[in-house]
Amino acid sequence: MTGWVILVDQPKDLPNAETPHKVITTSEYLARPRLFDMGRPKLLNLSRSYAYQSKGYYASLLAEARGHRVVPSVETMLELREAKLYEHALPDLEDELNRCARRADFQPEGEFKLLVCFGIARDPRFEPFGRLLFDWFRCPALEVTVEPGQWLSIDRIRPRTLTRLENGEGAFLRESLHLHTKREWRDPKARSLSKYDLAVLYDPNEKMAPSSPSSIKHFARIAEKLSVDVEPITRRQLAELAEYDGLFIRETTSIDNHTYRFARRAWQEGMPVIDDPISMIRCTNKVFLMELLGSNQVPMPQTVLLNESSEFTKVMDELGLPLVLKIPDGSFSRGVHKITKPDEFKRVADELFEETDLLLAQKFLPTEFDWRVGVLAGEPLFVCQYRMARGHWQIVKHRADGSSREGGFKTFDLAQAPPEVIDLAVRAARPIGDGLYGVDIKQTDSGFVVMEVNDNPNLEHGIEDSVGKDEIWIKLLKWFIDRFEQ
Repeated sequence: MTGWVILVDQPKDLPNAETPHKVITTSEYLARPRLFDMGRPKLLNLSRSYAYQSKGYYASLLAEARGHRVVPSVETMLELREAKLYEHALPDLEDELNRCARRADFQPEGEFKLLVCFGIARDPRFEPFGRLLFDWFRCPALEVTVEPGQWLSIDRIRPRTLTRLENGEGAFLRESLHLHTKREWRDPKARSLSKYDLAVLYDPNEKMAPSSPSSIKHFARIAEKLSVDVEPITRRQLAELAEYDGLFIRETTSIDNHTYRFARRAWQEGMPVIDDPISMIRCTNKVFLMELLGSNQVPMPQTVLLNESSEFTKVMDELGLPLVLKIPDGSFSRGVHKITKPDEFKRVADELFEETDLLLAQKFLPTEFDWRVGVLAGEPLFVCQYRMARGHWQIVKHRADGSSREGGFKTFDLAQAPPEVIDLAVRAARPIGDGLYGVDIKQTDSGFVVMEVNDNPNLEHGIEDSVGKDEIWIKLLKWFIDRFEQ
């Protein structure tokens, strides 16, 4: 069985005549584990209670165990039990809440409540907020209690169940449910009969994306042969993510933007995802990465952790000049500065400390190229040399006008690359996780050192796959397929 299935505690809660979808009771679902052996249904749990150990709770718990996609998940139920468990989402939600209020010139005199069903706000002035709330917490109906003031603040978020809605709220939930389930995300005529659907998150306007649109198209052509339908999606499609079997992120990742929310949502849905949220946390912050690699005896350049009270003179004595100053979460050579003079060190550090509490100072290791080893599930995937941009000390030279210039590349057969490079890359990627990583390594007179591990490495048709060809993409697809089948 495929399609939407709605779970209710009593048939009268939502009669079959009121929806085109199959409605069954939670008791029936709990008692018949083989009810849906013929597919992966999408379950909407409209139980009367989501309390711990209630029938509604167990229905979602067993749905996850049976490999069914369910809203809400047990994690969402538990997260919404206490304010301290969902407070991490409040800054993002309150920003959007206040943005909507300003746009509508809405200034409440007292506390008020917002009802949001399937991402649709009953008060249309708060439509963007409703979508974002559903992005954070996939729950059929949520009530948000808002405290008034110059800055509107969220006092409480709680699920509302179907049987406790009143004054037209029940009709609004049914209408929202209908809109949610009838949404078509792809042209039905264009849909293939592929066994699996893989979403690829990308930004068509990103200048330095880890994979270009043309590379994603190449990936999709190969995937079709393996019965996987690759569907490019954008940041606006988070609410649709659960309709897919897996997620491959091909945008530059960051903990404080939508890429992390996508990874987190896929993880919550039990979907295989590259990059997973744990890998993103571990890789995007160089301070954490330095500690993690150091504790695993992975050789790195001599590095000093700085705060605003650090003595710059001692750091320069220890590392020498020139040295490299880095912000913790830069990417594509951004936020990385070569320091050649003592006064320059203090000036650049002071500027960077306006945005971050910690910096990394690193011994400068000039080389003509960096090694990049792609590691997938603990195994080498590709090996490249990226040369420094002409007349520059980095692979990418960023110009003041926003443009950039990159150095050349050379791709190696795995059997021809130095074994020490591959071994070091695999050792560096192992403590991060089981996904796809790009390990950057410098070759010095005293040996190889790891510069960083990237959770979102470049994979460009004609560059990283210029030696391994389609086998690179096939290995990546098999990583997903293995996890789909598990």
